[in-house]
Amino acid sequence: MDSRHHIDICQYVPMSPEKTATRARPEGCCLLQPIRPLSGRRQQRLLGAFKALADPTRLEILRLIRAQTGPTCVCDIVDHFDLAQPTISHHLKVLKDAGLLVHTRVGIWSFYAADPQSAGLVEETRGLLA
Repeated sequence: MDSRHHIDICQYVPMSPEKTATRARPEGCCLLQPIRPLSGRRQQRLLGAFKALADPTRLEILRLIRAQTGPTCVCDIVDHFDLAQPTISHHLKVLKDAGLLVHTRVGIWSFYAADPQSAGLVEETRGLLA
């Protein structure tokens, strides 16, 4: 067995006895540690962000925008990718709807920046998966 994929079964913490399985457990098997369910609002926020970032283009668009010092014009984003402007606009809308970007219009030009409230998303996710 590849040692990188070895799981130490002793790292798990038992949960309350009333939630145990009714069949016999294998020797050395530990009970699951309980978790609290996410609130509906928090769960929807995370699901929306994960769905938006599941697309490689959207992930790269977000990375590009977050690397800038200020709002980024759509024309510059389009120039960075080998995709048509309507496709980039669709991806930007998905990211904005997921709460990852904010949008500003100046005349006919649209500018996007990372939503400051989404900055903690990575930390929030890290806490959920720890």
